[in-house]
Amino acid sequence: MKLEEQLLERCGNKCELCGSGDKLKMYEVPPQASSDQDNCIIICDKCQAQIDRKEELDSKHWGRLSETMWSEVPGIQVVSWRMLNRLRHESWALDNLEMMYLSEETLTWAKATGDHDNDASVELHKDCNGKVLQNGDAVVLIKSLDVKGSTLNAKMGTVVKNIRLVQDNIEQIEGKIEGQVIVILTKYVRKQIPS
Repeated sequence: MKLEEQLLERCGNKCELCGSGDKLKMYEVPPQASSDQDNCIIICDKCQAQIDRKEELDSKHWGRLSETMWSEVPGIQVVSWRMLNRLRHESWALDNLEMMYLSEETLTWAKATGDHDNDASVELHKDCNGKVLQNGDAVVLIKSLDVKGSTLNAKMGTVVKNIRLVQDNIEQIEGKIEGQVIVILTKYVRKQIPS
């Protein structure tokens, strides 16, 4: 039986962190040298997005950590500890952290990514109105822009489809205007809502 099948059997086809049954996948808890039942868990898309800081942290979503932190599976313990640390500004999370016990080896693993030193804040690409931008979105320019190193002038109101987020810079996106890929500042765009 494949590892993912074994994990799905272990969790009863539910996310091992929040209990959801939607869009489940195997998650290899970093860092690790090889995958096994102790360091891999089954999680849903919402948990994955928040673990990977691709979505704002929703403390209500993580309420079940009060139960999952007691799991005997080291991978679940590690992720529970990391997420409780991110939520430590919430009294319930801090209380759970104070009660939680991890073996020395598991605690070393949990601290290995340094994720526990970070707070719950997530830096996302947002348009001029604060709407979250995703790869593939369409945006409208709210200002006419001169493109450096080119004679191209991108007019206000121009729709830029299928944008790409610039990694490591939440203030920039890439888009194609008149066949040319350019970098655009997020403060000059408004997300186009599909009609």
